Amino acid sequence: MTKRAAAQVAVDWQVQVAPHRNAAAVLRAVRAAPGTVAALPVGFADSSGLRATAGGTTQDTGAAKVLGLPAGYADSFPLALRLLTGSAHGVLVAQQTAANLHVAPGDRVQIRRVGLPPYRVTVAGVVELPQADSLFQMVGAPSQSQPVAPPDNVVLLPAGRFRSEYAALARTRPDQVSTQIHAARDHSGLPSDPSSAFVAETGAANNLGVRTSGAAVVGNNLGASLDAAREDASYSRILFLFLGAPGALLAMALTAAVTRAGAPRRRREQALLRARGSTPAQLIRLVLVEAAVVGVAGAVIGLAAAAATGAASSWPWDVAAAVTGLVIAGLVVAVPAIRDLRAVAAGQAAREGRDSRPVWLRFGLDLALIAVGLAIFWASGRNKYTLVLAPEGVPTISVSYWAFLAPALAWIGCGLLCWRVADTLLVRGRGLVALAARPVVGPLARTVASMLMRQRSLVSQSAVLLALAIAFAVSTATFNTTYRQQAEVDAQLTNGADVTVTESQGSGTGPAYASRLASVRGVKAVEPLQHRFAYVGNDLQDLYGIDPGTLGRATTLQDAYFQGASAAQSMARLASRPDAVLVSAETVNDFQLNPGDLIRLRLQDARTHTYQSVTFHYVGIVNEFPTAPKDSFLVANASYVARQTGSDAVGTFLVNTGGTNVPSVADAVRRVVGTSGSIGTINDARGLVGSSLTSVDLSSLTRLELAFALVIAAAAGGLVIGLGMAERRQATAVATALGASRRQVRRFGAAEPAFVLLVGVGCGLATGWGLSYLLVKVLTGVFDPPPSSLAAPWGYLTFLVACTVLAVGVTAVLVIDLTRRQARTLLRSI
Repeated sequence: MTKRAAAQVAVDWQVQVAPHRNAAAVLRAVRAAPGTVAALPVGFADSSGLRATAGGTTQDTGAAKVLGLPAGYADSFPLALRLLTGSAHGVLVAQQTAANLHVAPGDRVQIRRVGLPPYRVTVAGVVELPQADSLFQMVGAPSQSQPVAPPDNVVLLPAGRFRSEYAALARTRPDQVSTQIHAARDHSGLPSDPSSAFVAETGAANNLGVRTSGAAVVGNNLGASLDAAREDASYSRILFLFLGAPGALLAMALTAAVTRAGAPRRRREQALLRARGSTPAQLIRLVLVEAAVVGVAGAVIGLAAAAATGAASSWPWDVAAAVTGLVIAGLVVAVPAIRDLRAVAAGQAAREGRDSRPVWLRFGLDLALIAVGLAIFWASGRNKYTLVLAPEGVPTISVSYWAFLAPALAWIGCGLLCWRVADTLLVRGRGLVALAARPVVGPLARTVASMLMRQRSLVSQSAVLLALAIAFAVSTATFNTTYRQQAEVDAQLTNGADVTVTESQGSGTGPAYASRLASVRGVKAVEPLQHRFAYVGNDLQDLYGIDPGTLGRATTLQDAYFQGASAAQSMARLASRPDAVLVSAETVNDFQLNPGDLIRLRLQDARTHTYQSVTFHYVGIVNEFPTAPKDSFLVANASYVARQTGSDAVGTFLVNTGGTNVPSVADAVRRVVGTSGSIGTINDARGLVGSSLTSVDLSSLTRLELAFALVIAAAAGGLVIGLGMAERRQATAVATALGASRRQVRRFGAAEPAFVLLVGVGCGLATGWGLSYLLVKVLTGVFDPPPSSLAAPWGYLTFLVACTVLAVGVTAVLVIDLTRRQARTLLRSI
């Protein structure tokens, strides 16, 4: 995440040289700062306006910015500018400036200066400034005092030409000319944790300010990006805890189940060794050696598997993992074996198959855990808690671990509830079990039901383990599928559609231009989107004019975008009357609006260029909208806005490619649009970091988790059932000796696996779906916007159940057939 956050920054440091200070000395200090890989001086100058004559007309602009770029700037900072047309060497103009002046490479532009005569330059190329917001920031100024938008008019001069034109002005009007040192930092040396990287980078910037005695004021763009990413990093760790901890607990439970399945055999072996003269101390040492072998072997295999997945080695974590493996082996292997040994030594008979109901079952611990978990979930959700809180500018982040209890308690409680269901069916529903088994085992149905009842403790444990494994797989898969779905929604919400064409301000391009874009190969649909500004009282807000009947052809509208109505209902309300308008919740609260209220907005009239009052009727609340900002905005009918303002100019065209060939379609659209508009793609939006966690790529972690969930579910079903049946294979041997056929023996032995599958898979699917709901609700901050419903991974779930059934079935058949072949040997040992 640190690499992704750092990779999106065009200029890591913008070091503003203080007035009347030596820029060369600051440049040397920046280059000498640890971690700096490149540093170049950039001149900034103000212009009162630009003029150009092209195509027989003369165009004038307002205030402009002129930059002086040294040679090699584009190579050192490749993300700072992108060439659209012409040559990258010489005088360059920004895309918006080229549209305002109607100029192209080869045209001449006049640049005015305060107190000096204007000068002329010849345009060599037109460029896009992808990160103009940060490039023209007021370095050192608080964020609230930053300009609302970067300048529309920008000219980029070679450094030599800049010095010759502005050297005199810098002496007479130093407020008009300044110097920045743009620096690229070494990203490979940053700590992997964005929080630690943020602290380190902020400290390095502060150190530069101290070493230059205040001559350098650092605009730390890299630090700002890391500041945004560190909140997402905390969410990533929480995700790993939510989705990984149950897997670790399941691995521990599986080990315990394997050990418990061999308990009767171990007790017989211990009794035999005791009869042959072994002392309790010798037997305990033997048990400890077994536990040590299991722990060491498991740790080695686990670390090797981690290395095979490409995980970076970290010896503190490796040691911690190995020690944890040894502890688990001691708890689930050594402790039960030592307990059985002491029981045998004390002369206590071990009860096999006649287990009484557990104490917790009689007192309803399972129901209590579920109730407490749901109560915690309700209490935390009612207060609109924030799971991760990252105050701006504060290097530490607080995490509400209280919210962890809800899904954790619910998961454990549902597992115990599965035990209750299995135990109740075997004790009080023996007749129902016999009835269900009759079509398979015939007259042996009651015998099978009685056998399962006597073994209900082991059978219930197998069902619980399988249910928890299925629940883990279902919740992990559902959460990851929902995550991927919302990542796509978030990207489309940010970009607007697969491809967007944003027209230059004041271009006047009408909706008819959509037909030209629709003719591009690979384009499925094009939808014009008006973008205006409207005053609500004294508050200036973005206003989007749409056609509610056709907007869905180019973009997707989620129910979560709207409040109090679905997306379809909101679009229907907007289409119900021409002057309808959807308003943000903040505006509704600020102005105490009620549905149907008349509101007057001031919009700029294209004919008089003055703001005129326009009447609208409030019909609904919109929280999110494609390309819209996260704060207050308005959505209205484009036809009505065009009539009232005298202009049908379109701000953005939403282009639907059907989700395929996005880069190639974007290139084709770019050739059609030229320099009159900028092109954005959904692929660019997916790569953003800092807006929400769903922009972070978790595909590798997802594949690892889903593969582990599949393996653990199959192992829980096949291995535990197989070991349990192997320990109780004497009944199969007796049935074989009494003349039972192979088919009859298979049916008789299939009773336990079938019961465990039905109860385990059924409870696991229900538990997994409920846990998925809790996880998505608890991790609300992960999703922006939150999903309107869970995304079910039907393919994965079908494959999961099929693999589990196959593992159980194959294991049961192999154990039964092996037992039949060894029937005589087994009977001799009885």
